[in-house]
This record gives sequence, C-alpha cells and structure tokens, in this order.
Amino acid sequence: MMAMSMRSTAVAVTFISFLTGARAMAEDGLVTLRSAFGPAETMARLEAAVKARGMIVFAHIDHAAAATGAGMALRPTDLLIFGAAKGGTPLMQSVQTIGIDLPLKALVWQDETGTTFLTYNEPAYLARRHGLGASVDAVVGAMSSALEEIATSTTCD
Repeated sequence: MMAMSMRSTAVAVTFISFLTGARAMAEDGLVTLRSAFGPAETMARLEAAVKARGMIVFAHIDHAAAATGAGMALRPTDLLIFGAAKGGTPLMQSVQTIGIDLPLKALVWQDETGTTFLTYNEPAYLARRHGLGASVDAVVGAMSSALEEIATSTTCD
C-alpha cells in the first residue's frame, strides 16, 4: 500500500513538472525538461550549447529517420552523444564500469501532443549507480551543473 502511494506521488510530481516545464528527476535518474522549441530547433540549440562548452559531439542518432528507413513511423526522437575527457576520465579512473554510461547522452523527443522534451541522465544518479566514491563528487557536481545549464539554455527562450 505504501509503495503504491509513493509511486502515485512520484507520477504526480513528474506530471506536474511536465505541465509546468519544470525540471523533473524520476527515480531512474532521468531529467526531463519541456522545450519551448520544436524538435529540430531544440536539437540544433543542444548541439550548439554542447560545442560552446568545448565538448565533443561523438554522434547524433536520428531514431525517427532510422524508423522511416525500416518502413515504420516514429515521432521525432534524436539522441546526441557528447562529452569531454576531462570530465569523464576521472569518473572512469574511479570505477571503470561508468564507461557504459559515458559519454553523456541527451534525447530530444516529441510526444503525441506535439510537445518537445529534452531528457538526459543525471550524473549524480550515474555516480550512485556505479558506486563512485566521494573523491569524484566535485567532478560529478560540475558535470551535473553543466548539463543543467546546457539543458536549460537549450529548452528556454
């Protein structure tokens, strides 16, 4: 009964966050922001913000285009994979398995109502997932702040 109440509360908080455009982090470590722009402009803004911070864009995967190529339909769903060795390497030096979650990723997607969102993995969640110690807290904190700034500048007017 208590688990159901907690789950209902989490769903309600996430739903309210979507409606208000607020930052929402679910138990699974995903942060989602509603974008004031369409999918193409959101992705262009994201890529520009990442590059402006001196990060490398490793890949841009257009899942919708791949679906079309397979004869299937998918609303806009684009993944950007990016990062910087100065941020990721200390984390992998601490616990190498975090390399499965690095480089960083951000997904620009459109829901059934035409609203565009940006979703990314919260670095603090990834650090907990891989059991990183306090020795990399400053790096994780800097990475979290950078991602939040990038996401906010990407999705807001």
